Amino acid sequence: MVAVGDRLPDLPLLEVDLGAIHLSRLRQTGPVVLLFIRHANSPECGAALRLYRDSLAPGLAALDAHLVAVSPQAAEPLAAVKRRHDLDFFVASDGRHALIDAFNLGFSSPGAGPTLGTGRSVLPFAAVVVADRSGIVRFTDVRADWSTRTSPSRILQAVR
Repeated sequence: MVAVGDRLPDLPLLEVDLGAIHLSRLRQTGPVVLLFIRHANSPECGAALRLYRDSLAPGLAALDAHLVAVSPQAAEPLAAVKRRHDLDFFVASDGRHALIDAFNLGFSSPGAGPTLGTGRSVLPFAAVVVADRSGIVRFTDVRADWSTRTSPSRILQAVR
């Protein structure tokens, strides 16, 4: 799995409002915080998105850091969750789970394919990855239990 000291891969993700975004371009203007979520219909993921919207996003903006929620779900349902929760940070589809695979964060979840809308059935573990402007991973927190979350204060500390 992804570990401190690894490099952030330069992979495109499909941001639901902007189209393709590249992690290497984001990190040129500030640290990148990747928040891996399952899908738009997950109550645990919705709760995490709201928590990070309220308690993390403002602090990251003050540090010129980018928050990116990443899901293997197709972009359309993710766009709906972005609007429903009034998220002011990036929400991106990794429909081919390239980033999830690069970080070795995925697991097979038979039956997830119809929910994801991509024809695939790989979900990520609950994870937060922080990379600095040079693309070096400085913090990771990977959890099997979706009901627990990384505290916003720990993430802010890692970005600082």
